[in-house]
Amino acid sequence: MKLLTNISIVVILLTTLLSCNQTSEEKVIKLAHGLDINHSVHKAMEIMAKDLEEVSSGQLTIKIYPNQQLGSERECLELLQIGSLDMTKVSAGVMENFAPQMKVLGLPFLFRDREHAFKVLDGPIGQGLLNEATKSWLKGLCYYDAGSRSFYTMDHPIETPEDLKGLKIRVMESATSMAMVQSLGGSPTPIAWGELYTALQQGVVDGAENNPPSFYLSRHYEVCKYYSIDEHTMLPDILVVGTHLWDKLNTQEQKWLQEAARRSVVHQRKLWADSEKEALNAIKEAGVKVNYPDKDPFIEDVQNIYEQYQNNPEINTLIQQIKKTK
Repeated sequence: MKLLTNISIVVILLTTLLSCNQTSEEKVIKLAHGLDINHSVHKAMEIMAKDLEEVSSGQLTIKIYPNQQLGSERECLELLQIGSLDMTKVSAGVMENFAPQMKVLGLPFLFRDREHAFKVLDGPIGQGLLNEATKSWLKGLCYYDAGSRSFYTMDHPIETPEDLKGLKIRVMESATSMAMVQSLGGSPTPIAWGELYTALQQGVVDGAENNPPSFYLSRHYEVCKYYSIDEHTMLPDILVVGTHLWDKLNTQEQKWLQEAARRSVVHQRKLWADSEKEALNAIKEAGVKVNYPDKDPFIEDVQNIYEQYQNNPEINTLIQQIKKTK
């Protein structure tokens, strides 16, 4: 009886040890973002998570926390910096607070069209910018398409810059975004994305600016009945990993994660194109009046922003390189 008891104890101990060893080989990556689960970015992340688990044979898995469960974009970046979170998705506009050169991507009317934007982001300029925040414990892995941003308002459409005068427009925590709205005559008001619906309802702001899927999935169209597609910026989203995690991964694990992220971009861009069409159709059906103002007056009014960077060699060089990209 005593022998059986000892054997049982040994079996239990071995099982426990094997379980511990198995767990230590597996790494669960915590990824948080502020978007709806129906957003193309979230769907692309799910594809990436499945891809990563397969190529790593289960050594690396990703647990996703959507809908601002773990905080706003800036809060998630700060969690990455202290190692309490592993990955997040943020707009390049928010990222500029941690990587100053990233502000170039938020300059109004910088890109000629989406094809031009993709060539810049996928090329040496964009890829170089992804590593600019490593000194702040943040590393960009890839860019997700976030389309173009336009104004939506409650009381009247925006046909010319003059229509923005006196309006409080919600912007991200981005100096570039604030400068753009100011140049066009509006009053920029930084508000967290998760608080914007209530702010619009209560009249804290008169409108905001974002891409069609975000306008639709946030249900802001319930409050704002005018969407003026001036496409002032093509600001991408960025998938970011904290260096606290990145430095703990071995070379093979880093390669698995980086390649899974890049492969997810292909899926996301296709999903985005479909979601953009669906969003525009849906908001029109909901009674939103969509207009397409002449861009030239808007382009003219924001030239002072470019003039401010003529004495900034780093940003000015990037601007000229982007303009020359074909």
